[in-house]
Amino acid sequence: MRSFFVVITLCISRVSASDTKFSQDALSPGESYLKSVWHNRLYLYSAAALVFGIWFSLKVALNKKKFSKDSKAVKISDSSDRDTVAHVSAVKIFYGSQTGTAKGFAEELSEEVKTMGLTAEVIDIKDYDPDDQLADECTNKSVCVFLVATYTDGEPTENAEWFCKWLEEASTDFRYGKTYLKGLRYAVFGLGNSVYVGHFNTVGTNVDKWLWMLSGVRIMTRGEGDCNVVKSRNGSVQADFLAWKVKFLLRLQTLVKGEKKSCSGNCKTGGSCTNKRNDGQEDKEEEKEEEKDNSSEEDLVESSSDEEESGLQDEKNSGSVVDMEDLGNIMSSAKRAKSKEEGRGDGQLVKLSKVNGVKKVEDEGERREMITPALRKALTKQGYKLIGSHSGVKLCRWTKSMLRGRGGCYKHTFYGIESHRCMETTPSLACANKCVFCWRHHTNPVGTEWRWKMDPAEKILQEAMEKHQSMIRQFRGVPGVKPERYEEGLAVKHCALSLVGEPIMYPEINVFIRLLHSHRISSFLVTNAQFPQEIGSLVPVTQLYVSVDASTKDSLKKIDRPLFKDFWPRFLGSLRALGEKRQRTVYRLTLVKAWNVEEMQSYSELIALGQPDFIEVKGVTYCGESAASSLTMANVPWHQEVVAFVQQLADMLPQYEIACEHEHSNCLLIAHTKSFPSLQTTREVWYGIDWRAQLHAGKVEVTLSTPVRWFGSTSRIREAA
Repeated sequence: MRSFFVVITLCISRVSASDTKFSQDALSPGESYLKSVWHNRLYLYSAAALVFGIWFSLKVALNKKKFSKDSKAVKISDSSDRDTVAHVSAVKIFYGSQTGTAKGFAEELSEEVKTMGLTAEVIDIKDYDPDDQLADECTNKSVCVFLVATYTDGEPTENAEWFCKWLEEASTDFRYGKTYLKGLRYAVFGLGNSVYVGHFNTVGTNVDKWLWMLSGVRIMTRGEGDCNVVKSRNGSVQADFLAWKVKFLLRLQTLVKGEKKSCSGNCKTGGSCTNKRNDGQEDKEEEKEEEKDNSSEEDLVESSSDEEESGLQDEKNSGSVVDMEDLGNIMSSAKRAKSKEEGRGDGQLVKLSKVNGVKKVEDEGERREMITPALRKALTKQGYKLIGSHSGVKLCRWTKSMLRGRGGCYKHTFYGIESHRCMETTPSLACANKCVFCWRHHTNPVGTEWRWKMDPAEKILQEAMEKHQSMIRQFRGVPGVKPERYEEGLAVKHCALSLVGEPIMYPEINVFIRLLHSHRISSFLVTNAQFPQEIGSLVPVTQLYVSVDASTKDSLKKIDRPLFKDFWPRFLGSLRALGEKRQRTVYRLTLVKAWNVEEMQSYSELIALGQPDFIEVKGVTYCGESAASSLTMANVPWHQEVVAFVQQLADMLPQYEIACEHEHSNCLLIAHTKSFPSLQTTREVWYGIDWRAQLHAGKVEVTLSTPVRWFGSTSRIREAA
């Protein structure tokens, strides 16, 4: 600009000089000056325009500088105003829980949110009316968190039934419309167990989908907690929730600041993205951070809702069709991918061979322990002495009773087992059922096959005996404990493998039984009739039990709630396998009033299938209120009702007779006629049973030095007295 001005000035001066020289020769001084001005008027105009341009440019520059200062001041004031604006007014945490786990998670998350200075409210989902209240959450700047568990057969828990039903109907009801929940910000964490194939976290998946279908805004990927420690990404459902909670709190902090989730630049749905970042260096830095935190951040959830959303979006927009010729290739590739994923996730598996030896598959990673820290804490609180990573022992109340010289349990009355010399243990805390009358309130793990770390049988037996003797020693000097019973109790003579779980699942169960017998310890093993092959390959035990909790497929599913899909064929197969065993066998029937006490004919057919030596029939024991079961005292039959049931059942079984009863345990014994040497003539049998047990069971007192006579009915027992 300056150079241009100098050139113009020089030109004007030169032209002016030449014109002036020319005019001075012809005109007078005054006329020549005016003539010069007139002839050079163009240059004067140009100079004036140039001066004006310079002035205008300076003016614009000064105004621009002033405007930038004002805009900065405005931005500062806007930012201060923005800080006072609440982008998240509150966090509402809804829970659908059956056993209380989801409720505990909700309370834990609430405390974490409150530490951020936000209002948090924990809401039982059954007390919430979605028809009147859920739409309000779209406008009040709240964030809704749904912690929902999946219950039996993929159904929601009892307190979440109505909410899920309403949400499902609303998502497909045209009267609500697809934008009914537009603006609702939500996050979902589901609780389930991957052992239930086909039903894992169904409720969490559905709630997430239905909210999205009503235009809810998912603030983060759905989380999935797995109670199966083998498949759980973080080792337990508690660890899964902890990992998800960390990610949720980070996302919540971002929302509180009013920031939007920045785009990675790899949008799945295509199109232009307004939030795409242009700073490549920032992307690289964040990728490095994500790689560092891969173990906790990337493995937070098992399923990606973003992928599901893009899939649903593709269905809405594209409507693509797969050629039938390509369908085979697609299916085969999907199967290969699935098999590879399963092989990668399972790690080392332990399968049961025909001789129940250990067959190990290639180890692809460290296997997890069956007992998680939370489970260890819960079982220890219940009085279990845990052994290794999957076994336990506990002192029975009948053991304590007999140490004081009182009565023993029904096994003492029926089979002569001295309760104070009996050790109740299990080599496997895991079970394949979740029975409604489980007296452990479902604190033990579940599974359909062995996928955990395994302890050797020698270690389990040694520690079980040591811990049992340690518990017996605690009764030394206790008032009422008989010294001779105390000394006898230190020497274990019987082992009841019925503490909890499914002992036959333990891969080295045969080794464990042989060790028991080598120590001259008798063995009673109880199985839940879901492992027919293992029953067939089991070495002889002193007495083998099979729990027959129901006689029809529907009632068995309702009462036992088995994990296996083919539970009924497995159940029948177990009874057939029991019938082929050449050893003492027992059916154990547990009567649940109003559930399985009217299936008399079906029970008789099942008994004919397995032909057990004995049938124990007992009323269910109520162990208190449990969120995992709807069982109440109304389901416990009176002893007279159990007696009536047994009498009717015995009348339908020509080869069986009522042998004995233990009223305190609400239990009766039916025995096969082959157990009675001359039943047809004398209707009595000689067993070496101490009759004193009948005294403390509310019966008669008879002191005999000779064996006691057992009769074919309870009335004959009373007549003998």
